[in-house]
Amino acid sequence: MTVVIITRNRCGELLHVLGRMTSVPEGPRVIVMDNGSTDGTASAVAEAFPGVEVTALRDNLGAVARNLAVERVTTPYVAFCDDDTWWEPGSLARAADHLDAHPTVASVTALIRVEPDGTEDPITPELRHSPVPGPDGLPGPALLGILAGASMLRVSAFREAGGFSERLGFGGEEELLSLDLAAAGWWLCWTEDVVVHHAASTVRDPRSRRRRGIRNTLWTAWLRRPGLDAVRRTGTLLRSVPRDAASAAAVAEAVRGLPWVLRERRPVPARVAFGLRLLEDSQRRSPARRYVG
Repeated sequence: MTVVIITRNRCGELLHVLGRMTSVPEGPRVIVMDNGSTDGTASAVAEAFPGVEVTALRDNLGAVARNLAVERVTTPYVAFCDDDTWWEPGSLARAADHLDAHPTVASVTALIRVEPDGTEDPITPELRHSPVPGPDGLPGPALLGILAGASMLRVSAFREAGGFSERLGFGGEEELLSLDLAAAGWWLCWTEDVVVHHAASTVRDPRSRRRRGIRNTLWTAWLRRPGLDAVRRTGTLLRSVPRDAASAAAVAEAVRGLPWVLRERRPVPARVAFGLRLLEDSQRRSPARRYVG
């Protein structure tokens, strides 16, 4: 497998993650895509970890930087992590073993443990008890979404689905890719024996992140959900977001994108839409899906 990390202006946190990822027993190739950092990230990585491949991009390409990295990948699997997440020793091998054993599975998403206490991420119950129906013999519960900072993907499936959308940038960008994988017939799974640790970065703009997340959730619903499902998803989302300027800006930006959304709209097959409807109740109740900040 190959490990791909995207980063921007989090040099100290990235160096900590690289210390972890370059010491795992699997010894993977590690590619870092620096999204236009101004804090000397690329040079610091090159000096501290000469075996890591780092590319300093001129602009912030968001999640699309992962696509550029995957173009260079020659292994069958790619594990993504962020500059504040790292894979537990042995977990990369277990994820790859699952993908080896299940050729119809496109992704394995890990159990996330939140630092410093190692508690399970709040999204865990939603994944562990996923109601999405799947065939017998999958390595874990079937999903209709991945977590980009904690998932290993089959490179051929990732490329087939087109990778991360240039339209969405960063923030909830995984949902559209996940639905395209599922629509193409791939299975997405969560497994408890694969573990990723998350030490949430303090270097972030929560309002900007929320704005992008709301916008991208609306765009994904309008792009891929059948008509009535898209309307229902829109209503649920709008009722759940804070009533403030950031939310209003997100909705306005989403509405401005309607011309291209309608041109590119491609609803998922009925079996995927059925799975999405099954997920609505658990997602509505999940503490991990609150738009805050």
